[in-house]
Amino acid sequence: MAYTENVFCIGLFILVLYVTGVLIVNSQRALITTMPDKLQALSGSCVQIPCAFEIPTIHSNDFNKSTNISGVWLKGATTFGTTPEIKIFNSSKTDSKFQGQIIGNLFQKNCTTVFYNVKNSYTDKYFFRIDANGPYRATDTYKQIEIFVQDVPPIPTMTDSVEVKEGTLVSLNCSAVAPCPEHPPNLTWTFPTKSTPEDHLQENPDQTKSVVSMVTFTSSYLHNEKNITCTAVYPVGTSYKTAEINRTLNVLFSPKDTSASISPSVPVSVGSCVNLTCSSTANPPVTNYTWFRISEGKPTQVSFRQNYTLNVIVEDGGLYYCEAVNDVGLGNSSEVLLAIKAQDKPVSPLVYGIVGGISVIMLIVILIAFFGWKRKSRFPDQHERTDNPLEQNPSVYNNQGMVKSKPEEQAEDQSEEIHYGEIIFSKQRPKETPAVAKDRDQVQESEYSEVKVTRR
Repeated sequence: MAYTENVFCIGLFILVLYVTGVLIVNSQRALITTMPDKLQALSGSCVQIPCAFEIPTIHSNDFNKSTNISGVWLKGATTFGTTPEIKIFNSSKTDSKFQGQIIGNLFQKNCTTVFYNVKNSYTDKYFFRIDANGPYRATDTYKQIEIFVQDVPPIPTMTDSVEVKEGTLVSLNCSAVAPCPEHPPNLTWTFPTKSTPEDHLQENPDQTKSVVSMVTFTSSYLHNEKNITCTAVYPVGTSYKTAEINRTLNVLFSPKDTSASISPSVPVSVGSCVNLTCSSTANPPVTNYTWFRISEGKPTQVSFRQNYTLNVIVEDGGLYYCEAVNDVGLGNSSEVLLAIKAQDKPVSPLVYGIVGGISVIMLIVILIAFFGWKRKSRFPDQHERTDNPLEQNPSVYNNQGMVKSKPEEQAEDQSEEIHYGEIIFSKQRPKETPAVAKDRDQVQESEYSEVKVTRR
């Protein structure tokens, strides 16, 4: 508690000293001006100095009694008695070193001043003085404004935060100082989308002027990493000077253009190696990849990596797709087909048995047909030879006497008759002498053959 009371007492003492010091200083100040601490100006253009002043109470009567009040600007110092050249402007004289004009009403304590066609040499500190016909004359030696004159215009300012989420409404502001409000800069945008800017001239807290331009748009992932440029165009005499500022849009969006690919893409054989790759565009980058295979009409997770490699088995064939996820959302690819080459199925032993049996049967049939044909070609026209034995071989004669007759009834019941004939065969012998040939002719061999004749 004591510590708190001590702190409070110290703070109160400091406040009293500050107020006392201010009162003492102000009591010594015959003129109290209000103006910016610094001001930027563009060479060849004009510069406007916002200025106001107050008269302390002890001097207010003297001010009210004065007439023909003039405003004077001192450059670099306040001791104009010893250095009269520091008086660079006097509103009541036409021979001032600086071309300018006090556009404020001095009787209303407004000392706003415009200097025209400023030069680089104008860069310095400036003090304001009231010079009047009467008892009141005063210079504020405690307040000054520092003017910087440069050949290029100051760089505009733009909204620092350009990180937005996709689909949100975004407003960007660009501001450029207007040191010469009579000829303010014109702000133009280079923007990745169509947008109509809104411009206006505003007064800053230090009473300086600025041109502000605002654009509004709905962010898209297509805007990500696109440059936005705001350009300030300052008129200077008959020409222009420009300054610009750039910002890069950072649009946060869920995975887009997610795609799945299979390598090789042609049908593959069982046992071969296949690579599945998932790719996507996202900001922030994708944090998780998941591979799915369509099984029985439902997706089944098969991998949690961007690149999925597998040694193919028959069950791996089918449709696949991948899913990419980041902090904003997710995106799925289209389905791709992993095709597997068809395999020859093993033949059942039963099939081999059937084929073998059929082959054996066909072989037997062919052999039977072949031997039948051979037999037939070996004994052609057998029936004709039997019916006419004498025509086929002169050496064969019928032995009619040895054919037994049978009754007619029996002939009708039987389809075949048996005939006996005597056939003489001549055996081939080696070349013989005439004597041997003579003996051979006298020798004949007789053989009987049973011939079946079928009636027709």
